[in-house]
Amino acid sequence: MDDALKILNSLQEKIRNHSAIVGVVGLGYVGLPFAVEKAKVGFQVLGIEQNPSRAERVNQADNYIADVKDEDLEQVVKSGQLKALSSFALVPEMDVIVICVPTPLTKNLTPNLSYIENVTQEIAKYLKPGHLLTLESTTYPGTTDEVMRPMLEQTSGLKQGQDFFLAHSPERVDPGNKRYTTKNTSKVVGASDPHSLEVAVLFYEQTIEHVVPVSSAKAAELVKVFENTFRAVNIALVNELALLCDRMNLNVWEVLDAANTKPFGIMSFYPGPGVGGHCIPIDPHYLEWKAKEFNFETHFIALAGEINRRMPEFVREKVRRVLNNLGIAPSKAKVLVMGVAYKKDLADWRESPALEVMGCLVEDRVNITYYDPYVPKIQLGGESFQSVELTDDAIRAVDLVIIATDHSQIDYVKLVEKAKAVLDTRGVTRNLNCEKEKVTLL
Repeated sequence: MDDALKILNSLQEKIRNHSAIVGVVGLGYVGLPFAVEKAKVGFQVLGIEQNPSRAERVNQADNYIADVKDEDLEQVVKSGQLKALSSFALVPEMDVIVICVPTPLTKNLTPNLSYIENVTQEIAKYLKPGHLLTLESTTYPGTTDEVMRPMLEQTSGLKQGQDFFLAHSPERVDPGNKRYTTKNTSKVVGASDPHSLEVAVLFYEQTIEHVVPVSSAKAAELVKVFENTFRAVNIALVNELALLCDRMNLNVWEVLDAANTKPFGIMSFYPGPGVGGHCIPIDPHYLEWKAKEFNFETHFIALAGEINRRMPEFVREKVRRVLNNLGIAPSKAKVLVMGVAYKKDLADWRESPALEVMGCLVEDRVNITYYDPYVPKIQLGGESFQSVELTDDAIRAVDLVIIATDHSQIDYVKLVEKAKAVLDTRGVTRNLNCEKEKVTLL
């Protein structure tokens, strides 16, 4: 048996008997749920979180991710199965390292891989024979092979597929989804050599019910950006329909609800004030950027992004119309924004369209306040805002309420009853028994 097979077999045995030490780099919306799942089945998990205060919260079992059960985090921390660190010093003790770091865009909508590059360089300093590295961060096809692999091999002198193993397995986290979790969401795994693919599939099979191997890391990377681009394009389609219906004086929600009664050949997507979160506003641009390397213009994807980015400005125009009908100039108006999270029942306000809408209203000198039961304070244009208390008096005190995020715990019938006027960008009031004459739908 050659050395490469010995290294592979040794790691596989550690994975099978759960004696492998698992490192998870980045303990955010992806990393912490993953770390807890691995710890729950007996793996020793060391989380590397470069934000010291967040690492300390993990070690105190102070949960900050809604998709992680408090009791699960407390169990794995108190049992010693999960520990958070702020440095890479213990990488040599790890057998498997899973990377879950952000992949933002620059101001010019080009990929910013600085987090991946910095983490890879740190790991490369400690890389040893038998290490398995998997990248879960969403990125363009080629990142694992063309960015990570050269850095790892050049710094360590080791070779992928022989000395260490490298794979890509894109995260599929849907924050707030109670049905599909880390455990029961099928997992795509790709690697560019057979040994890396074999051991990576084995690793993920320990805690995930259905693992789907693909032929390369590039294929796995493309799977993820396609999934999010699919959603972005379909959201853009219904957003454009909303713009058209506004011109035609038709109710877009009525049209979509009726269309969605068809039992085949259609999927439910609805318009809104824009797109938010880390995935939909960002990931399609990774694919768009990479396609240019092949002299290929992704016209469809670019157009979808353009349409989705128009929606906050469309909401601004609707606000002006409603205020005009009330005989109030924007600079004299008081507006309460309901919800600043990008998605209902979450505390995540990354890339939230509600913030863009609020920014537009600030430009119009509107006096704005907001309420969000999950987000107590935000920063907007250098100014700090705090969520107000949602009282009857607070609702009555404003000229217009904008429903920007449709959190479930809000009593929308009561909200409409107390408000002077409501602009509903989420369609949450359309089927309620409320005073419809007060409500303007997107």
